Amino acid sequence: MARALCGLSSELNRQIGLLLQRSGKVEAVIVGDFKGIVIPSLSHIRSQGRLKGLRLVHTHLAGEDISDEDLMDLLFLRLDMLSVLKVDDSGLPEKLYSVHLLPDARDGKNWAFLSPVHPANQQDSFEEFIRALESEFVRKAGSRKIDSSQDRAILVSVSSQSKIRAQESMNELVELTKSDDIVVLDTVLQRRRKINPRLILGKGKLSDIMIRALQLDANLLIFDQELNPSQIRSITTHTELRVIDRTQLILDIFAHRALSREGKLQIEMAQLKYMLPRLSTRDDALSRLTGGIGARGPGETKLEIDKRRINDRLAKLKRELKKVSKERYRRRSRRRKKDLPVLSLVGYTNAGKSTLLNTLTKSDIVAEDKLFATLDPTSRRLRFPLDMEVIITDTVGFIRKLPADLLQAFKATLEELEEADLLVHVVDISNPCFRDQMKVVDNLLQELDLGQIPCLVLFNKADKVKDDTVLFKSVSREGIVVSALESGTLQPFLTEAQKMMGKIISQ
Repeated sequence: MARALCGLSSELNRQIGLLLQRSGKVEAVIVGDFKGIVIPSLSHIRSQGRLKGLRLVHTHLAGEDISDEDLMDLLFLRLDMLSVLKVDDSGLPEKLYSVHLLPDARDGKNWAFLSPVHPANQQDSFEEFIRALESEFVRKAGSRKIDSSQDRAILVSVSSQSKIRAQESMNELVELTKSDDIVVLDTVLQRRRKINPRLILGKGKLSDIMIRALQLDANLLIFDQELNPSQIRSITTHTELRVIDRTQLILDIFAHRALSREGKLQIEMAQLKYMLPRLSTRDDALSRLTGGIGARGPGETKLEIDKRRINDRLAKLKRELKKVSKERYRRRSRRRKKDLPVLSLVGYTNAGKSTLLNTLTKSDIVAEDKLFATLDPTSRRLRFPLDMEVIITDTVGFIRKLPADLLQAFKATLEELEEADLLVHVVDISNPCFRDQMKVVDNLLQELDLGQIPCLVLFNKADKVKDDTVLFKSVSREGIVVSALESGTLQPFLTEAQKMMGKIISQ
């Protein structure tokens, strides 16, 4: 076969490629030009394990070695093997040169070249070789104990920010991912002056990510940046992996954690708003009908039907949310009639607001070391030392780059804050980025038109900061330092909060 392939390629003066299944059956014949071939889309072919289950053999007419383009094809298509037949001047096969992917990088390379061999002298069983290679991929990935039902992700960030800021954002993405019970296998951080509009990152870096996904058995890529629909399609097409961005991840966390009917309605609404512009299903066989009776019936494309269904569902959710919001307003009205002042806890997610509420009121609200452990607002009564009683409310934590639709959806929940007489801004002082987190919270409070409410800053998690006198001295000028886990440290806060509340009520 090699002799016939080389003879035909020489006669046509074009490269010819064969895509071969593991059984030896020819999947496709590709005729290119003198310099190369273009491999057709293989999306219809299911992978045979870690690898695609296809081997590419193609001719080279100018005696050139396996090229960078060949290696990219090997990586992006996850071919079992790529082989090049060099054609000599008389149109006969010179030698067969082959390369395959590796379960582990060697000397910084994710592929290995086999020794060149004349096609007539090839004796090794290709099927046995690939079976052993697949087994090695499985063995390497299997050494990590991971529940097969869990998603396994590689996190990717492409940023033009400084290295410190980019790393901070990546660290937060790691915490978000763990909060959604997704296993983090690896992180990839690339800093670029200019973001690739199509693939976000460079093709070389994307190929590195693909090989890592292959080696680690990842099934999901999570990007720290918000991706537009065409970027998601392009990356998915190149990698054949599921792709989500930071916004989708946050929406998924909220969907899992929301307990109240209102919270669930808000999350569904935010998810549908996010999904609407990203619908990509098309049915070009049906044209749009315009004018005449029944113009919107059978002439609608599937894309239009999906969009109409989402818009109908959004309208229904809006009506339901309005009804639930009225019920919440009535509850707040009853509370106002009792003339109890309201103190609301605000802050960055995982700052310790729920733990503080539990300690102050001896409650058992869920308080985990996870981002967005609390989504639904919770209220309790709190009695100050000098016999003043207030309502203390815990609200959803804020985060940088909070999706706009999600913030809009949760404005109904955050209406609780509008009733607050005093805001307590809880800050995680043990986080190296606590200053940036404070700015995020302050900016969001301004965006929600809550900047006019008096605010007391509480620097929490002092127990996690060891003997940092300079830091404590610095922040003590701005607020009160406490540990929500140690009730003995909360007395100065209670005294100051009661003092501020007394002034507010007397005005």
